[in-house]
Amino acid sequence: MRHELLLTLAAMLVLIAEIFRTPGKTSGIIIFSIVLFAVVTGIGFFPAPTGVLFGGMFQNSPLTIIMKNILNIGVLIIFIQSYTWLKKDENLEKSGEFFLLIISTLIGMNFMISAGHFLMFYIGLELATIPIAALAAYERSKSQSAEAGIKLILTSALSSGILLYGLSMIYGTTGTLYFSELSSLIGANSLQILAFIFFFAGMAFKISMVPFHLWTADVYEGAPVNVTSYLSVISKGAAVFIFTIVLFTVFKEIVDLWQDVIYVIAVLTMTVGNLFAIRQKNMKRFLAFSSISQAGFILLGIIGGNEMGMASVVYYVLVYIFSNLGAFGVVSAIISKTGKENMDEYNGLYHTNPKLSLLMTLSLFSLAGIPPVAGFFGKFFLFAAAAEQGFYILVLIAVLNAIISLFYYLLVVKSMFINKNENPIPGFKSDFMTRLALIICLAGLVVTGFVSYVFEFIRSLSFGL
Repeated sequence: MRHELLLTLAAMLVLIAEIFRTPGKTSGIIIFSIVLFAVVTGIGFFPAPTGVLFGGMFQNSPLTIIMKNILNIGVLIIFIQSYTWLKKDENLEKSGEFFLLIISTLIGMNFMISAGHFLMFYIGLELATIPIAALAAYERSKSQSAEAGIKLILTSALSSGILLYGLSMIYGTTGTLYFSELSSLIGANSLQILAFIFFFAGMAFKISMVPFHLWTADVYEGAPVNVTSYLSVISKGAAVFIFTIVLFTVFKEIVDLWQDVIYVIAVLTMTVGNLFAIRQKNMKRFLAFSSISQAGFILLGIIGGNEMGMASVVYYVLVYIFSNLGAFGVVSAIISKTGKENMDEYNGLYHTNPKLSLLMTLSLFSLAGIPPVAGFFGKFFLFAAAAEQGFYILVLIAVLNAIISLFYYLLVVKSMFINKNENPIPGFKSDFMTRLALIICLAGLVVTGFVSYVFEFIRSLSFGL
C-alpha cells in the first residue's frame, strides 16, 4: 500500500499547508504541492513489496505498481502544466483545493487497480469519481464549468448505479465478491451474463465507449482545460487498467462472450469518435472525440485476452499520456495567454509560435500512429495483440479508422502551417513550468517509442495475470 499511503500523506501535507499559508502568498502552496508530488512519484519507482492485504481485498503486484507509476507520471505533468493557470487571480485562493481533489481521485484509482474484491473496487471508484465532478465545476463563476460538473455527477451516478446493480447480481449468483473466487464461479448462467452486461455498461461510461460517450464532449468543453486533460488521460487510463484486470481475471471463463461485445463496441467507438472529430472546431471538443476514438483502439488490446494484450494496453496508455498531454499542454498554454480555443484561430500559428506548433504536430502524429513517434509503436502492439487472436477484420477496420484519424489531425496541422491569417495568435514565451511540462511530454514521446525495453519490461510483468 505504499502508493496509497504516500498519496494520503501528500494530501494531508497539502491540507496543512493550505491551513497555515500566509495570506497573499498563496502561490507558495502551488510550488510546494508540485515538488511534493514529484517526490511521491519518484519514490514510487523504488522496489516495493507485493502480496495481499485485508484477506485478499487488496492485492499488489509488479504490474499494478507500474500502472500506478504511469498514472503518477501523468498527474505530475498535469500539475506542472497547471502552474500558470492556478496563479491567476481567480484561481489563486483555491489552488490548494485543486491539488487535494486530484490527489483524492488518484487514491481512489489506486485502490481500484489493486482491488481483489468488488467492494474495494467500488469504494475506489466512488472516491475517484466524486472529486472529479468538483474539479469539472472548478471555475464556479463560469456557467459552462458549473454545467460540466452537473452533467458529470449525474452521468457518474447513473453509471455507478448500473454497475452496482450488476455487482449485486454477481453476488446473488455466486455468494462472493472476491476476484480469486469469482474466476471459477462465473459461467454461462443467464443472470451472470446480464450482470456482466451491467458491469460492462457502467465501465463503458467511465471510458467513454460508444454509445455511452454522449457526456464526454460537453464536459470536456465546459471544464477547465487542465481538468479536461486529467479526465481525458488519467481518469480514462485508470478505468482502462481496472477494466482490463477484471475482464482477464473475473470474467476469463466467458471470454468468448465479452470478445464479441468488445468487437462491436470497438468498431462503433473508433468510427463514431473519428466521424464526429472531423466536424469539431473547438479544440477541447476536438480532443474529446479524439479520446473517444482512442478508447476504441485500446479495446483492440483488451480483446486479445492474454499477456500480450495486457502489455499492449498498459504500454499504449503510457504513450497516450505523453501524446495527449503534449497536445493539451499546447492548447492550455494558448488559452492561458490568449483565451483562444477554436481551430480557426490556430491559423498561421507556426509563423508566430514555431516550437508550440512543432510539439502539437508531434503529439497529433503520435495519436494518429505515424512513425517514428511513440504512438506508432503503441498502435502496432495493439493491432498485433488483436491479430494474434485472429481478429484480422477488426484490425483492418482499425487501420482504416487510423487513416481517418490522420485526416482530422492533419486539419490542425494545416491550420498551423499552411492556412493564412491576418491576425494570428501573437508570439509569446511560456513560463518555465509550462516549458518543463512540454519538454517532459516531448521526451516521453521519443523515449517510449525508441526504447524497446519499455514494452518488453511491461510484457514480462503481465505474465501470470
